[in-house]
Amino acid sequence: MSAQLRFRNLTLGYDRHPAVHHLDGEVADGALMAVVGPNGAGKSTLFKGVVGVLKPLAGRIERGGVAPQEIAYLPQAAEIDRSFPIDVYDMVAMGLWHRKGLFGGIGRKDRDTVEAAIASVGLTGFESRQIGTLSGGQMQRMLFARLLLQDARVIVLDEPFNAIDAKTSADLLALVRRWHEEQRTVLAAMHDLDVVKANFPQTLLLAREPVAWGATAEVLTADNWTRARRMCEAFDEQAEACIVAEPAR
Repeated sequence: MSAQLRFRNLTLGYDRHPAVHHLDGEVADGALMAVVGPNGAGKSTLFKGVVGVLKPLAGRIERGGVAPQEIAYLPQAAEIDRSFPIDVYDMVAMGLWHRKGLFGGIGRKDRDTVEAAIASVGLTGFESRQIGTLSGGQMQRMLFARLLLQDARVIVLDEPFNAIDAKTSADLLALVRRWHEEQRTVLAAMHDLDVVKANFPQTLLLAREPVAWGATAEVLTADNWTRARRMCEAFDEQAEACIVAEPAR
């Protein structure tokens, strides 16, 4: 199976201080993979690198012919400005921008597509609601509807099920499984290891650098998790970036 993402001695960070370093590996095309690790492990930093928000300090990311802007990205809920004056319909319709352009018109067929996406996440009747009035679960449903419209080959979800109700989590997990059945590549940063074990065949355990990567049952062991916690606790926030020369190609 071909690789959708390749990490080559990847180091990512802020102000030259590494938050993820020495990451080497591949994510297969069509993989359903969880990224787990203690708080501060670098999961969000890795995802910002994957979608092109953060440039590598060293190494590189190969995206298998997919441009960063073509990757569907769900950031953490805390990064969404709920005070922005926009309703549910228009927020979901933003998922069409990559095809229509910022000022592209939305025709009848597009409106049907937007309404179908809203219905598929259980938000019919909420189209005119301002996003600031939504509960946490309703907000995630709306953002998943926007992802549906992006119709992306690669989908990156940062803590998609954090602090939402069980029914919403189950409904959105069903969408994730559907994407996997459609051979899309899905990466999700996760906290609930039971959910990971039940739904994600592949897992990367991260602690600023990779601890284990592969089949979920082999990665999520007590020994690996203990090692990851110790690595995060020992990490120097002011460490200089480790620059390792890449081998000649």
